[in-house]
Amino acid sequence: MTSNRAGNALHLRTLAQLRTGLADGEFSSRELTETLLARIDHHQGSLNAFVTVTADAALAQAAIADANRAAGKGGPLNGLPIVHKDLFCTKGVRTTCGSRILRDFVSPYDAAVVSRLADAGAIMLGKTNMDEFAMGSSNETSFFGPVTNPWDTRLSPGGSSGGSAAAVAARLVPAATGTDTGGSIRQPAALTGTVGLKPTYGRVSRFGMVAFASSLDQAGVITRSAEDAALLMNAMAGIDARDSTSADQPVPDYTAGLADSVKGLRIGMVRQHFDAGLNAACADRVRASLRALEEAGASLVEVDLPSIGLSVPTYYVVAPAECSSNLSRFDGVRFGHRAENPKDLLDLYCRSRGEGFGAEVKRRIMTGTYVLSAGYYDAYYLKAQKVRQLISRDFSETFAKVDIIAGPTAPTTAFALGEKTDDPITMYLNDIYTIGANLAGLPGISLPCGFVDDLPVGLQLVGPHFAEARLLSCAHQYQQLTDWHSRGPEDYA
Repeated sequence: MTSNRAGNALHLRTLAQLRTGLADGEFSSRELTETLLARIDHHQGSLNAFVTVTADAALAQAAIADANRAAGKGGPLNGLPIVHKDLFCTKGVRTTCGSRILRDFVSPYDAAVVSRLADAGAIMLGKTNMDEFAMGSSNETSFFGPVTNPWDTRLSPGGSSGGSAAAVAARLVPAATGTDTGGSIRQPAALTGTVGLKPTYGRVSRFGMVAFASSLDQAGVITRSAEDAALLMNAMAGIDARDSTSADQPVPDYTAGLADSVKGLRIGMVRQHFDAGLNAACADRVRASLRALEEAGASLVEVDLPSIGLSVPTYYVVAPAECSSNLSRFDGVRFGHRAENPKDLLDLYCRSRGEGFGAEVKRRIMTGTYVLSAGYYDAYYLKAQKVRQLISRDFSETFAKVDIIAGPTAPTTAFALGEKTDDPITMYLNDIYTIGANLAGLPGISLPCGFVDDLPVGLQLVGPHFAEARLLSCAHQYQQLTDWHSRGPEDYA
């Protein structure tokens, strides 16, 4: 089922372990980069986790990292390989968003996340596959084809950050960036047995991150451990003058509090999340993980989020409305796919967008345009925003009683590719436990908490605004008690 082999194999080490090995001179950045590039090349055919691999640039960056280390220079992530979800703009490297309309677009600048990680010394190995414009929960809407789950390649890795999650789970890379609009980091992390952190809205700059729904999108990370997520957050977090939604809040050292005990931590178990829609075996694994934290000194309290059942319909009004506005810029005029020989401007717009966008993107654009139209704005969009405030209020009232809210990340383990593509509503319900945190702008993390039928199960922790350090500390302490996060799929050991 799983492999616990640690050995000296570089691909099995976490980001933190690799950083120690580089500092101790066990291996060079070039050796590490070559090892991982070879694994990517070997497994790309079965996983389809990458859209672009930047091998030459990565090796050049590794040489610089080795030189910096020899000279006693370099940032905190010097020489450590990562990959970026393919909606972060990367200078000189194409940024496709998993769409035909941007399949040949090469960005003239770097996203804030990309530049901050590069400044810290990280090496980019490539760009990962994703649901088109981050619209999907299975990584099947990508123009470049579906990503497969390394635990069973007949199954979905989740989405929209499925390529990043699959690459980390298969030990092709130690860490990856992702984005989370309604669960698109946490849900694939749960389905692939990785750690997925969605920070507070505004904690990490969205500059250069191609927008889906501007009030919901948030950049985050997918890693093998909470410690690795903390290392990346130290480099990524902070205000950015180029992003008006980034928060002017001090950035703590996220690694400093990892050793803090969970003794006295009040963990709220959301009653509504342990409902009939949750697979019974998955529920058992989540409850067992919470008992482990209780035995370590935390207290468990049942809590209610009365409006949380409205999160999915609320999200699927707000998010399409925002996407219909954001995606209007892709018109075949300035950049991206352009229809050949248009008869006039209207024909250019219609055919460029019709040819460039996939079915799910079109569905959401049409839905969003409808709910924003005259006569329906008050009935749908305005009402959804009011319900969104009720959901936020429920969270605020609950956090007056507890420190962290806990529950399942996804209702089931990984599902088969093609199983839900013909029923969009069923697909949307896969994010039923994650969407609330996005609507309220709260930080959330998913971490492995066991297996059901040899497939990983995810535990979700949600905290108050800017409580990433608290979530990471709790997750890290749980990972000192268990070894679920260290287990990987046998075929990629």
